[in-house]
Amino acid sequence: MKKLLTLALALCMLLSIVGGGAAADELKELHTYEVGATREVESWNVQLSQMAVDSNVTTNLIDGLLTNDPKGALIGAAAKEWSSEDGGQTWTFILNDGMTWVDYEGNIKADVKAEDWLYGLEWVLNFAKNDSANTSMPIEMIKGAGEYYDYTKALTESEGAEVVKALGLEKFLELVGVSAPDDKTLIYTCTDKLSYFPTLATYNGLYPVSGKLIEEIGVDGYRAVSWDTMWYSGPYTVTSYIHTNEKVLTPNPHYYAADTTKRFDSVTIKIVDSTDVAFSLFQTGELDHVTLSQSNLNTIYGNPSNEWYPYLTETRPTKFSYQIHFSYDKKLASGEPDVNWNTAIANEAFRLSWYYGLDAVPYLKRQNAINPLSGTNYVYTGNNVSVNSEGVDYTQLVRDEIGLQYSNEEYARTDPEKAAEYKAQAIEELTALGVTFPVYVDYWFQGSNQTAKDTADVLTQMFSDTLGDDYVVLRQNTYVTSITQEVRNPQLASFLINGWGADFGDPINFLGQETYGEDNAYYSQVISNINKATDETLIATYKEFTRLVNEAKAITDDQDARLNAFAKAEAYMLQHVLVLPWSYETVWQLTAINDYSKIYSAYGIQNYRYVNWETNSDIYTTEDYAELKAK
Repeated sequence: MKKLLTLALALCMLLSIVGGGAAADELKELHTYEVGATREVESWNVQLSQMAVDSNVTTNLIDGLLTNDPKGALIGAAAKEWSSEDGGQTWTFILNDGMTWVDYEGNIKADVKAEDWLYGLEWVLNFAKNDSANTSMPIEMIKGAGEYYDYTKALTESEGAEVVKALGLEKFLELVGVSAPDDKTLIYTCTDKLSYFPTLATYNGLYPVSGKLIEEIGVDGYRAVSWDTMWYSGPYTVTSYIHTNEKVLTPNPHYYAADTTKRFDSVTIKIVDSTDVAFSLFQTGELDHVTLSQSNLNTIYGNPSNEWYPYLTETRPTKFSYQIHFSYDKKLASGEPDVNWNTAIANEAFRLSWYYGLDAVPYLKRQNAINPLSGTNYVYTGNNVSVNSEGVDYTQLVRDEIGLQYSNEEYARTDPEKAAEYKAQAIEELTALGVTFPVYVDYWFQGSNQTAKDTADVLTQMFSDTLGDDYVVLRQNTYVTSITQEVRNPQLASFLINGWGADFGDPINFLGQETYGEDNAYYSQVISNINKATDETLIATYKEFTRLVNEAKAITDDQDARLNAFAKAEAYMLQHVLVLPWSYETVWQLTAINDYSKIYSAYGIQNYRYVNWETNSDIYTTEDYAELKAK
C-alpha cells in the first residue's frame, strides 16, 4: 500500500510539472496587466464612467444588484432575490443582509441600504452632477427617469449647476418610478412591461452610492472621487495605487459574501508598455497570463519544439464589438476644421468605398495570427446580446437584412469591383466640392507602444494596398499618455477603432449610442461629433437612422417585432456606413487561469470580477483547455 501511495504521489508530481491542470495547486495571488497608459483608470466614479478600463476595476470594488455566472445566466450579487408580479412592469429586488460600506483601509463607514441605489440613480440622472453619462438606459426603461433628467438639465441652464447639485431625493422620488420602502427592498417601475429589465441591474447606471459618502466629501468630491476617498462594498478594496504603474486589490475584510466567494489574497494589476513587455514579465513569473503579440505567436506556433508550444490556448471572445468610428467634425492641430476630411467623410460613396474596399484580415492577424477570421465582425451590435423567440441571435437578423451570407473560411464583406465604382464616384463628387486627393487620414496611437506602432504600420499598408495612395493616405500620429485628453477631446483623429460592450440585454444600448441630437448618445457626443456636422445629406441620413431606432424602441409588447425593427435600423446604418464594423477580440495566450470559470456575459460590467476563478499554479496546456472548453 505504501508503494502504491508513493507511486501515486510521484505521478501527481509529474502531472504538476507538465501542467496537468487538476493536479496543480491554485494561485493564491493573481498578477495581471493592462497594456499602455490608455488602459489606466480615468474615473473611479462608477456612475460617471462609461469606459471599460474603469469598470473593469470598479466592478470588483462595489457590488451591483446582479451579476452573471460563467455561462451568462443572471445570478444575485447585492440582491438575493428579484421578481415581477405584473409581467415586467414593476421589479422588486431584495438585498442581502450584512452588507457594509468600508473605506480603502477596511474601516466600516455605513451599512449598505436600499436607499443607496436611490442616491446612485439620482446621481446618474442629475445633469449638473453627471452630465449625460449612463443616462440612456434608465431613461429608456424607468418611469419618470427622462422627466427628472430634463428637469435637472433645464434647471442647470436657468438657475445654475450649484443649485441643481444641491438637490436631494425629494424631487427625484416625486418624478422617478423607484422606491425603497425599507432598508432591504428596492422597487423599480418600468416604462412598459420589460422582461429584460433585470439585465440592466448589472450595469453602472443602477449601481449604488452611499448618501453619507456624498455628504462627507461633497458633490464635487464624489464626481472626482479617487481610490482613497471612495467607499467600497464589493469583494476587494484598493490598498495600493501608483498611477500608470500598478494597483493592488486585496480582499474586503467585511465583505458580506466572504464565506461563499473565492477570492485571491491579492490582485496586482500592472500597466505595461506593450504585449512584448508583458511576455517578458510572464516568462520571469511576474504575470500569471499573457496574450501574445503577432510576432511572439508566430515564433511559438511556427516551431513545435518551442518551450511554449504545448501551452498555446485561444481565449473566449470578449463581449466587445469593435468598429471604425468616423469623426464628422475633425479639427486640425490649430483648432480649425479639417475641411478636406470633413467634406470627404460626409460623402456616402467615399464611406462605401471603405466598406467594400478595406480587407480587415491583415489587421485581424495582428491579434490572432492562427485563426484570424474568428475575429471577423460584419454588424454593429455584439453577439449574444439578444435572441428572438426561435433562438435566433439578433446579429443574424441584421445580416439577413443586409443580405450578407458568409462562412468562417473567407472574409465576406470586400468586393473590389464595388469598391472601385464607389471610389470613382467619390472622386468625381468630391472634386466638384473642392476636395483634394489623396485625402489624408489621421490615425493616432501611443508613441511609446511598439505593438501599437506595428499595428499602425499594418493599417497604413492595408489602406495603400486596398484603396490606393492616390485616394487616401493613412498618416500616423502619436500621443504621449492620454488619447482622451490629447486626441479625442480636441477632435484630431479622422477615426478611432473602439469597442462597445452591451450594458444590458437589448440592441438599444448599442444603437442608442449613435443617434442624432440626443444627449445620451455616447459615440455621437464624444467620437463622431455628428451633432456638429454641417453636411445636410449626412444629417438627413442620421435623422432617418434615429427615427428607425426610436420607432423600434417604442415596441415593448412584442419582443420579436422589436428585434426585427432594430435589425432594420441597424441595416440602414450599415448600408449607409455611418460606422464601419471591424472586429471581435479573440487572441492566443499562455495562462494559468481557466477562462471558462470566469463570469461571462455579453452585457454589464461584471466580466472582470476576480471572484470564483479556477486557476493553476502551472500553465494550462492546449489539451487542458480543450477539456475545459468541452466541459
